[in-house]
Amino acid sequence: MIAPIISELGPWNWVVLGLVLLGLEIFAPGVYLLWIGIAALIVGAASLALWEAGFWGWQVQVLLFLILSLASAYFGKKFVVSRQGDTDQPLLNRRSEQMIGRTATLAEPIRDGRGRIQLGDTLWRVSGPDLPAGTRVRVIAAADTDLELTVEKAE
Repeated sequence: MIAPIISELGPWNWVVLGLVLLGLEIFAPGVYLLWIGIAALIVGAASLALWEAGFWGWQVQVLLFLILSLASAYFGKKFVVSRQGDTDQPLLNRRSEQMIGRTATLAEPIRDGRGRIQLGDTLWRVSGPDLPAGTRVRVIAAADTDLELTVEKAE
């Protein structure tokens, strides 16, 4: 059912694929389908110009599409990253790193290097030297996993 449609479209297959990929980018934004769609449109334009050429078989078209897809995704990512400026809130989605430097009172004692503190409305797991509950501590580091803070006794 699809094979006759593909064979009838000829060089327009790539243009249709490119437009479908660009349309999918609208419904599932992520920027990658945009670059692959552009590569398909370029191959489509080349197919329209070279369709009768003897060397322009499906293998050459697919190879060109793969090369252009990789190149356009690579340069597209570089382009998007270069256009993004420095943010005025670098710790916006790094909640645990925002806690570094804050002081709090231990809600649970630190035993065997583990305890809990309350900062704001969140109870955080902490690691540090063994200290009794109620001791004032300062957050000195945050784990990469965003689950645990490292504390020391506040002066």
